[in-house]
Amino acid sequence: MLIGDVARRSGVSARMLRHYESLGLLRPAGRTGAGYREYSEEDIRRIFHIESLRSLGLGLRDVARALDDPAFTPAGLIDDLVREVRERIAAETRLLTRLERIGAAEPGGWEEVLRVVALLQALRSPSAGERQRAALSTAEGGAVPVEALAEAALGESDPSVAGALRWALARAGDAGIGPLARGLRSPSAEVRRSAVRALAEIPLPGATVLLEEVLGDGDAGVRAAAALALGARGVARAVPALTDMVVEGRNDVDAADALSALAGDPPLAERIAAGFRDRLASGTAGPPARLRLVQALADLPGATASRALADLSRDEDRTVARTAAYLLELRGAPASRSPRAGGSRGS
Repeated sequence: MLIGDVARRSGVSARMLRHYESLGLLRPAGRTGAGYREYSEEDIRRIFHIESLRSLGLGLRDVARALDDPAFTPAGLIDDLVREVRERIAAETRLLTRLERIGAAEPGGWEEVLRVVALLQALRSPSAGERQRAALSTAEGGAVPVEALAEAALGESDPSVAGALRWALARAGDAGIGPLARGLRSPSAEVRRSAVRALAEIPLPGATVLLEEVLGDGDAGVRAAAALALGARGVARAVPALTDMVVEGRNDVDAADALSALAGDPPLAERIAAGFRDRLASGTAGPPARLRLVQALADLPGATASRALADLSRDEDRTVARTAAYLLELRGAPASRSPRAGGSRGS
């Protein structure tokens, strides 16, 4: 079979067949009387073997070894090829992500494209100062790669840089909510906490909805951050989580302040105080927790809070009882005459 026929049958160009021959990969079985290359069926099979191995990413030198060297084994070479392909995929994926982020920023011209590229590079800098300057530079206007900002914020360990990134995301408004929502689904509790802290600085309904959704998160830190943010927004759904924080002593001062602010609504103040009384009635709160409840009740108006303080003025713990009695006096409500409240036992 002549070279033209082989090229049509194999799909390999005549030029490439000659190149294979020059490298010693392919040796036509003979020549015609006119001096043309003549290929046998065995040559055709070898061409297909060469193309099959090339399709795996093997270079021509390795193809020759695979076909001609009986001692050549595929295991190590295949492992190397797998590693190289993975590295190429990772590099291409990074490039694709960068291009998508530039496109999402909707740059108006090549100057903006270059600015976004510089910002993306700065966000990956090992220098905290450079990362912070990159976040703050978004205030200059123009296209902003919000996805990249969110990714950086979720993984940032430097508090100052993280604050600058959250500020930049807050400026982006609704555009920053979607990327942060994905952060809330991370298996890493630390990433979810970072997402909550960023959402807390976006004063928009979409951010509030997401914060409410994570009140049941399995991580206490996530729940606490979401509850404090919602309390600052006047969201009543945060009350049970804030109450838990007071009882458990986790950011209890901040939680009590948030509850006090929510208590500006009289019906809600009664509901908060009733929740405190329920915790006391359960009998599971130890003296430190009961003292925290006393201190939180001090800022709650209404009859239910006064009744809870009256109950606590009879507490078996003298510090709890005296504190509750004192607060009742400040409210103008009568304190219990219990000996525990008056401190006659050994005082």
